[in-house]
Order: sequence, then C-alpha cells, then structure tokens
Amino acid sequence: MEMSDVLAIIMGGGTGSRLYPLTRERSKPAVPLAGKYRLIDIPMSNCFHAGIDKIAILTQFNSVSLHRHIYSTYTRDVFSQGWVQIWAAEQTPRSKDWYQGTADAVRKQIVEIREAGTKYTLVLAGDHLYRMDYRQFVQHHIETEADVTVAVLPVGEEDASGFGILKLDSSSEIVRFTEKPKTAAALADLKSRDDPDKPFMASMGIYVFETRILFELLAASGDDFGGDIIPAAIGKQRVMGYVFDGYWEDIGTIRRFYQVNLEMALPDAPFDFYSPDCPIYTHARFLPASEVHGSQLHNVLLTDGCRLYRTKATNCVIGLRTIIFDNTELKATIVMGADFYETEAEKAENRRLGRPDMGIGAGSRIEGAIIDKNARIGRDVVIRARPDREDVSGEAWVSREGIVIVPKNAIIPDGTVI
Repeated sequence: MEMSDVLAIIMGGGTGSRLYPLTRERSKPAVPLAGKYRLIDIPMSNCFHAGIDKIAILTQFNSVSLHRHIYSTYTRDVFSQGWVQIWAAEQTPRSKDWYQGTADAVRKQIVEIREAGTKYTLVLAGDHLYRMDYRQFVQHHIETEADVTVAVLPVGEEDASGFGILKLDSSSEIVRFTEKPKTAAALADLKSRDDPDKPFMASMGIYVFETRILFELLAASGDDFGGDIIPAAIGKQRVMGYVFDGYWEDIGTIRRFYQVNLEMALPDAPFDFYSPDCPIYTHARFLPASEVHGSQLHNVLLTDGCRLYRTKATNCVIGLRTIIFDNTELKATIVMGADFYETEAEKAENRRLGRPDMGIGAGSRIEGAIIDKNARIGRDVVIRARPDREDVSGEAWVSREGIVIVPKNAIIPDGTVI
C-alpha cells in the first residue's frame, strides 16, 4: 500500500468548551499534554509513523497558538514529496460561513482535497490520545472493498451512552447506527460480539473514505460525519468497521484531562510515551536538564528545564520550565510550566508591581489542581480540590467538576486560600 495516495485531514477547529479555561486562549488540539506535548502531536505522530506525507489541519477557533506550534514543529524540507498545511476557515465566493461541523469543515475544503489528488482520504480528530497504525487501517479499507471505513472501539454497556454505537455484521460491515443510546431498550439490538464485558462497538470519530465517495456524500446535507454523513451512508454505500482494541481516550472534559494526565505519571501508565519504535513528536526545545534539590518525588512526570527546591510532590505532572520554590507540597496536581524563563530585570519589575515570580511560591500547598502555563502562585498559597465545590469562574481561578484550575498567565497573591 502506497501511503502517498492517502490525504490525512485532522480536525483542529473545535471550541472545546468543556475544557474551559484551558481553551480560553488556545484551541483544544493545542492544549498541553503529559508535560511537554500538545494534543495535536498524537495524530501528527501517527501519520508520520504510517508514512502519510500529505497532512492538512483544519482550524478555526483560537487558532494562533495551534498555528504557531504546527509551523515551528512540522516543517518539511524542499526535498520532501509531502507537505503539512493549515486549512483555516475562510470566507469564499462559495461560502460566507464558519465551519458548522466536522463534515461541513471538510466540505468547505473540497477544492484543496481535489488538488491533493489522493485516492483515499483519512479524517482524524485532533484531541484523542491513542497510537494507531493508519497503514493497517487503510489496508483494511482496501481489502474489504469499502467505500467508507469507521474505526470502532469495543465498549461496555455503562459507556455506550456516551458514543455513537455501530452494529457490525459477521463481515464487519456496519448495518446500524444509533447516536448515544440512553436506554437498555435502545441498546438491545446493537451488540456486535459475544464479549459480555464489551459487546458494543463505538465510533472513534476516525474515518477512511474513497475520495470520490467522500465528494458524493458531502454533496448531501448534513454538517457532521458522526451525526449525519455516516448514518446516511449505511445501507447505500459499503461502510465497514475497523476494530481497534488498544488504548484510546477522548480528552473532552476537564475531569478526563486531569485523570488521563495523572495516569501518565504512574509506574504502569496505560499509554507508552517511551516507545522506541513509535515516539510521539513535538516541538524541539533547547532546554537544560531539570534540577531537583532536597526534594521528595513519588510518581511524578518531570519534564525538561525545571527547578525544584525542597519540594514534596506525589502523583503529579510537572511541565516545562516549572520553578517550584522552598518547602512546597503538591499532590495530584498538573503544573503545565512556562513558555519562557524570566530575566532578572523582568523579575525585578514584577516584584515592584507586587507580582510573584513565575512558578509556585515557597510554602504553598496544592492538591487536586491544574496550573496552566505562566501562572504566578505566591508564597504560602493553599489550593485544594473539593468534590462538592460548585463550578465557578473568575480571573484568577476556575472550578470545574471539583477541580481547581489556575488559568494561563493568572496571578495568585501570597497567602491566598482556595
């Protein structure tokens, strides 16, 4: 299979409202992951490992940060046959509207897709954590003579209500689709296999299309692949399921973002960032090694360029350039770090204005929180998650699902208790 005949389209334009305030200044695929990556790095890396050399990222909402990351990370030299392009939402003579959904976004780029000249089009989400060999995915599509192939994941009844559930026949052709079935009655005739734990197949929102079939399907109405295009194709086109049984997470909410990141700090982390064969690529940074002085770290994911002074941290992710001052304690907390180091002149000016240094101040106690980039946490600050805390929003901190989030560039004064 020549993967040069495959165009990968990565959806990168959603508002990500359920990840607010992490998406207050960035799009969802640009949200940091596991200390040093961004969500967009996952599908990009999967594409590179599969040998896909034509990649387009569709962007719309809060896209500057994502554009900067793509341009600084995934450039191709002049000797490469492929390309990485950003297809931003735009007004054209054909359309004055923004992208209205996943299918509408692709529909508005039909001219560019046609110019790519590939026989197959792979449509990917920009906000999932998984490792998939897209070469096998496309090969399954070809071998089954499919018009459309949907990647599906086995799930149990307790999870089925959160997905589009697809029923496969004995040949793996999709014969029925129900969007987020909420009752046992709705699920009664949707089992695809005999496994009592995971009898249902959930759509992963990942598709392979024959490009000519994609154009035919997009000619009809409907703004979303999952809600409109795929259900309409079933019974009219040959729509096949490709069963993926590996680790996969849709990082769609603050709670899942928090849990998935902390899982990466465990000894038996469910996703392997240390794979020698399929590494996850990201922006190359020229940072020094991290310094750890007089500290106790247990189950901590520590990234580059950090400085920890007499810090006690348990089950934490500590992101790039994080500075934590004396006698600070962190538990079950994600610290995203900083985009830059402050100069001495900048520190002096911020202190004159009454602002803490960037990082986490001496004597602070933080548990169950997400500290976004460039935050300034003062001395003797106490931040604790509270399961019964209502969702509230403010300039300096936000509560979502009981988790305290300190937004990017926020300032928490000395002695604050949250």
